[in-house]
Amino acid sequence: MLGLINRSIENFLTDTHGAALCARVRRCAELPSEGYEPLLQYADAQTLRLIDAACDALGRERSELLEDLGAHLCTREAVRRLLRYGGCDYRGFLNSLNELHDRARMALPDLELPHLHLVATESGQFRLRVIGDVPGWGAVLAGILRAMADDYGSLALIEMPQSRAGRDSRIFEPAEEVVTIQLLDAAHAEARQFALAHMTGEV
Repeated sequence: MLGLINRSIENFLTDTHGAALCARVRRCAELPSEGYEPLLQYADAQTLRLIDAACDALGRERSELLEDLGAHLCTREAVRRLLRYGGCDYRGFLNSLNELHDRARMALPDLELPHLHLVATESGQFRLRVIGDVPGWGAVLAGILRAMADDYGSLALIEMPQSRAGRDSRIFEPAEEVVTIQLLDAAHAEARQFALAHMTGEV
């Protein structure tokens, strides 16, 4: 797992629960004392220990923690810009998710995100298949989808069936998870301001 992923989890814990808790989680997970270099690769087992230790410290289900992590990622402007680039409205954003894996790899070639496959159902819902090396990515995507619905000013119902993302399952292996999205109101509220260029005149 790229060190950037582990750093993002640590930043989430620090921002939402404080530096002391993050340090305690790191000790319980027996992580390297020197911290993580964002662009170096680390064993997946370290990431999984970090997640489990955080769940134990907070008394939370893994799926709940990972969903909050996904929402927190969207508070990072670089991540938000990558996601907002996908569409001018929430429906356009959803339809761009199939390309997210490749767009992220263009920015960070060593970043291994799950493969996403979005399909529209006859009932008007969307089904997002999330195929990752370890389970839990579906919950992260559910959090991202909720946060981005707010960002676009849309009202959407995001659901993910209970699966191995739950805390009671400590077995990690490649998994396919499904997130369902029902877009109830595309213009429910005013969208957050967004422009592709940081400054006027920037190309």
